[in-house]
Amino acid sequence: MATRVVSEMDDPAARGRAGYAVVDLETTGINPEWNERIVEVGVVHVAPDGQVEGQWETLVNPNRDLGPQRVHGITGREVREAPTFERIAGPLSDLLAGRVLVAHNLRFDAGFLTIEYRRLGVEVPVGVEYGLCTMRLARSYLPGAGRSLADCCAVFDIDNPQEHRALTDAAATARLLSCYLDLDPAARHWYDSLDRAAGLSWPHLPRTSAEWLPREAARGRQRHFLGRLVEHMPGDEEPEDRAEYLAMLDRVLLDREISAHEADELVALAEDLGIGRELAHRLHAHYVDQLARAAWSDGVITENERHDLRTVGSLLGMSIDEVDGIIAEQPPDDPAEDATAVPSFSLAEGDKVVFTGATERPREQWERAARGAGLVPHPAMTKNVKLLVAADPDSLSGKARKARQYGIPIVGEGTFGRLLGSVT
Repeated sequence: MATRVVSEMDDPAARGRAGYAVVDLETTGINPEWNERIVEVGVVHVAPDGQVEGQWETLVNPNRDLGPQRVHGITGREVREAPTFERIAGPLSDLLAGRVLVAHNLRFDAGFLTIEYRRLGVEVPVGVEYGLCTMRLARSYLPGAGRSLADCCAVFDIDNPQEHRALTDAAATARLLSCYLDLDPAARHWYDSLDRAAGLSWPHLPRTSAEWLPREAARGRQRHFLGRLVEHMPGDEEPEDRAEYLAMLDRVLLDREISAHEADELVALAEDLGIGRELAHRLHAHYVDQLARAAWSDGVITENERHDLRTVGSLLGMSIDEVDGIIAEQPPDDPAEDATAVPSFSLAEGDKVVFTGATERPREQWERAARGAGLVPHPAMTKNVKLLVAADPDSLSGKARKARQYGIPIVGEGTFGRLLGSVT
C-alpha cells in the first residue's frame, strides 16, 4: 500500500475506531530515560479481522545526535527538516486513540511514546497493560521459534526488505499480527483488547500544520547549494575581495563533503557578500586552481591528486572537463603571479578537539589517538576549540550547533583519522 501523509483533512471518526494500530519506532538509543529520542515513526492500521487499512510514516527531528546511525541508517541531513515529536504528537494520537496498540517488543515502543508525550505534559494510555506484543504472543503461537521480528516473520514467509525502517518493520509486524489472528480467531484476548482500547481516554492535543516527512521525501528535498544562489547579483562583476568565501570553502571541504548545514552556510555567506551563481562558479574554479597549483608544486600530478581535484570540483558543481582543463595548465614558476591565495586548514600540537555522537570507533580510542598526535581532547565546545569530530557532519547535537555558531569545522571520523597524520 502506498505511504500516506497525515493531514488536517484526516477524520478519525470517518476511519472508524475499532481495530489495531501497529507501531514501530527508530530511536537514538535504547532507554528514553537517558534522553534518547524517537527519530522515526511508522504506523499501520489493521482491522479486527486482520486486514490492513492504512499506513503512515515520518522522520522525527530529535534535536540531538542520532545515536547508532549504522542501525537505523538515518542521517542528520534527512531529519534536519523533519517535524519534532511535538509537531506530530496530535496527529499521532489520532492514529492511536481507540485502537489497540501493537508492537513487536511493545515495552520498548510504549516506553518511548510515554516519555515523549510526558515531555509535552500529557499522559497517554500506551503502556503494555493496554496493548498487545507480537513478541510475547509468539510464546503461544510460535513455540520453539526465535523471538526477534525476523525469526517470527520467517515462520510465515513474511518479507521485510528494509529492517530497522519504522514503516517496513511496522508493516511486517502487522502481517505477523494477521497471521496470529488467522491461527486463533476466537481467542478471548483479541476481543478484550479491542473493548479495552475503545474505552480508554486520550488527552486532547492540538493539530499542527506539520507535514509528515518519510525518508524518500527528505532525500528528494536535497538540492545542490549552487542552484540555490541568485543567478546574477549586481556586485558579481566587481573585483571585490572574496577571501571570506574562499576561506569558508576550505573549511567546508576539509572532509571532501558538503553537509546540508554547510551548504546553508555557503548560501547565506554568498548572499551576505553579494555573490551570485556566476561569480560563485568563478570563485570555485579559482579554488580548484589553487589546489592544483599546490599539487603541481613537486612537478607532477598523481592519480590520487587528480581524483581529489575532481572530487572537489564535482562538489562545487564543476564538470570533469573543467577540472581537467585547470589541471592541464601548470602554474607559473613565479608565485607572485598568483592571485588571491586560498587559506588552508591545518592542525597543530596543542590544538583542542571535541567529539560528538556515536562514532564507529569508540570515542576513547579516538581520544587516545588524538593525544598521541599531540592534540588535546576537550569535553566542551568553546571558541578556542580547533575541530569537532562528529559521527555525522550534519549532527544536531548541542556541540555541533555551537561549532557552527563559532565557525569551527565539523568532520567525520574518517577525515579526522587522515588529519592525525598531518599534525604539525
